[in-house]
Amino acid sequence: MILFVHGVPDTPVLWQPVLEALDLAPGGFLAPALPGFGTPIPAGFDQTKDAYAAWLVGEMERAGRPVHLVGHDWGALLVLRAASLRPDLVSSWCVTNAVIDPEYRGHLTARAWATPWLGEFVMLLMRNRMGLQRGLLAGGMPRALAEQDVPRIDRTMRQSILGLYRSSNGLKFAGDWVDDLLKLPRRGQIFWGERDPYVRLPVAERFARQRGLPLHIEKDAGHWACHERPREFAAVLKAHWHGEPGADSRAGD
Repeated sequence: MILFVHGVPDTPVLWQPVLEALDLAPGGFLAPALPGFGTPIPAGFDQTKDAYAAWLVGEMERAGRPVHLVGHDWGALLVLRAASLRPDLVSSWCVTNAVIDPEYRGHLTARAWATPWLGEFVMLLMRNRMGLQRGLLAGGMPRALAEQDVPRIDRTMRQSILGLYRSSNGLKFAGDWVDDLLKLPRRGQIFWGERDPYVRLPVAERFARQRGLPLHIEKDAGHWACHERPREFAAVLKAHWHGEPGADSRAGD
């Protein structure tokens, strides 16, 4: 079973191109929406990073057997956390364009969302869908994805985003989220868009080097490289799942 976990401000539509490229059998994968991201908030769910990590562990348990985890952006952070908490539920993991790194201090928007009042002001601006779409396109989101995701960014999603970023201090990770990475299963893979403006390539290179992990760098791709280059991402995933030895690679060289 393969479990795909999207990020912020996305929904499971992120995965459509790679799912088509993988041509997976029906019932062989799950691509759930994070609570509040086009779905209702469950009763008692507090929209923090720990609540979302616990939710993902629950999804892994419901799969009934060890899963291959794939995560992008906040989905990548949650994959790393859930895999560290429950390595017994993990067959392998792959993350793209986000990692838990105590040296990373968060991008400008992350810091704004984490700041009381300023975050609410930014969210008010995000109600302007045309302006929001222009901003996301300027940050590298593929147009087809922006056209599908932007209409889904409602009040519930905006509040969920604020909860995530404030509980993570604007992506400044410390404590158990960092320390527990020692429990992370060894069978991992990193896929990175070379031109990510939010989490720069040196962050991925540092994480891969410190943990001896294979890093695939997709040249001239951005933060949403997994959506931009679905065939290339699918090829990396297939090799990873089939147990082929991982190696650092830079597509296009």
